[in-house]
Amino acid sequence: MNNPAETPRALSATNPKTGKTGLYRVAGVIVRPVMRAVGNYRWTGLENLPYDRGFIVASNHASPIDPLTLAHYLFNADRPARFMAKESLFRVPVLGYFMRNLRMIPVFRGTSRAGESIQIADQLLKEGYCVGVYPEGTLTKDPDGWPMQGRTGVARLALATQAPVIPVGQWGQLGLWPRGKKFFTLFPRQTVSVHAGQPVDLSDLYDKEPDAAVLREATDRIMRAITDIVAEARGETPPAEFFNPRATKSE
Repeated sequence: MNNPAETPRALSATNPKTGKTGLYRVAGVIVRPVMRAVGNYRWTGLENLPYDRGFIVASNHASPIDPLTLAHYLFNADRPARFMAKESLFRVPVLGYFMRNLRMIPVFRGTSRAGESIQIADQLLKEGYCVGVYPEGTLTKDPDGWPMQGRTGVARLALATQAPVIPVGQWGQLGLWPRGKKFFTLFPRQTVSVHAGQPVDLSDLYDKEPDAAVLREATDRIMRAITDIVAEARGETPPAEFFNPRATKSE
């Protein structure tokens, strides 16, 4: 879309509940000027964001700034996300306060509470919110910055709730905040592209037992949709297979 500043207002008129609570607006007042100051943004695919129901946004994760660039995109689209994030972040002073009160979703990996995040996300989706997920679970380990093999948590959530999964590809963010750096790179000024694609079709998997094979199939479909968007932004052909850091460790 050529004018992302005007489009969200027209679309969100069909759904007055945007999820912008008072605290979320405060966070926007703080973060948006910083984001505008450090980079340029090319936002497309806003027409693919649902405005009449809850949905899942699944994005690639190549740079530490990805949560901010995606949050900025969704906030301006009047569909701010409640992100799934590791539980330890909720115990960080100040940051934890905002995350708890903005109804972000703690993820308790490897514990008896691992299923709680799905329950919380399910409730938010039923209430009409956007839930944000980074299926890779961490910064990609792919040597060239391509999306790597995703974890199956996003598939569990998608198949359990049957909520639309919107793939989002981000590119250019490594120029803004390279991996291994502690902060933004301000010069030369960088442009980050963020594009939301059409929902990933998982309908043929809804009635199947969510065993390992089904979860892997659903996850790979989502990651392939994300990768295709990133490939278009990069103007390059992606690898035929996803980089799998867990397989690399076992070798």
